[in-house]
Amino acid sequence: MRVTIASRIFAPEPAAASFRLAALAAALADAGHDVTVLTSRLPRGMVEAAPDARLSVRRAPVLRDRTGAVRGYVPYLSFDIPLFFRLLTARRSAAIVVEPPPTTGLAAVAAAGLRRTPVVYYAADVLADAAASAGSPAPVVRVVRWMERTVWRRAAAVLSVSPSVTARLRELGVPAARIVEVGNGIDTSVFAPDGPTAEAEPGYALYAGTASEVHGAGVFVEALAHVPEARLVFMGGGVELEALRRRVDQVAPGRVTFLPTAAPEVVARWLRGAAVALASVKPDGGYQFAFPTKLYAAAAAGAPLLFSGDGPGAAFAQDAPLGHAAPHDPVPVADALRTVLSAPATVAERHAQAEWARAHVDLAAVAGRAAAAVAAVARR
Repeated sequence: MRVTIASRIFAPEPAAASFRLAALAAALADAGHDVTVLTSRLPRGMVEAAPDARLSVRRAPVLRDRTGAVRGYVPYLSFDIPLFFRLLTARRSAAIVVEPPPTTGLAAVAAAGLRRTPVVYYAADVLADAAASAGSPAPVVRVVRWMERTVWRRAAAVLSVSPSVTARLRELGVPAARIVEVGNGIDTSVFAPDGPTAEAEPGYALYAGTASEVHGAGVFVEALAHVPEARLVFMGGGVELEALRRRVDQVAPGRVTFLPTAAPEVVARWLRGAAVALASVKPDGGYQFAFPTKLYAAAAAGAPLLFSGDGPGAAFAQDAPLGHAAPHDPVPVADALRTVLSAPATVAERHAQAEWARAHVDLAAVAGRAAAAVAAVARR
């Protein structure tokens, strides 16, 4: 069967959505399906090295911000409006898989409705909740909520990445029979404890990933004021980065390094050398059900974990062999950071954590479940 994946982001761009969809595309191809990916042109300077020859990846121009990200409603629409016509004129598929944001979902269900093609929506996030948590105006939140509910209602199946997302989808009216919980994970062949490490002085704490309003990564900067021996590396993008830079100059000048978004292989090197990997989700604002996938990558690479906040991220960190969880407050975060830095993990302990992660968060198993759900929709 022919399956189309529609997403503004796809491998090799380093993001959770890229990892998830690339694994799904590979699993569908492994099952013998003809897979076409409709996505955006890569950021300037990024090269698509050794693409999967079994996939047809078709890229189109898109508006990106100065960091290279497709973020915000105008950039979203620069992908979504052309996507509607790309789907109308493409060879007909047995199913279309679409990734957030819901503007992309609307474009997909509109085109699919005209072509009588079922849509599978990959609910890796609930964007209206994220918008509310970030302080967006109430009218904006209502519009985003309407878009998401419209897409969920018209989708033949909704793939959920976690029990907390499943529960939230049901609260928002998605029928239980339409939700397929496939889980989430990371490519443990890339994020593994063995391999090169970053050429940096050891002992640093690493925050690798997006730092947006819902994450509250500033708690780690504030914690540095209480742990003068700590050094912090931020790797990635996000709307809070400029504010974090300004706060670093006040609280911990010279002790924080900011690095741009990097390829997964580069992130893995930094994780292998990190004394601890950091992640957070703000405990207020109604977005506590979210899970930062940077925890999966860190655990699979064998790095000790420190999560700040509530929800599934805290539970994951507490379950991990080298995991620590703290409230979203600088003082307990500083205490946990001091504890981790004072007793560095051994090589054996890091390998044990990586083994635990392979058993719990290998993305190949997740992709297999997602591919089976897509195939079931296509057969119907």
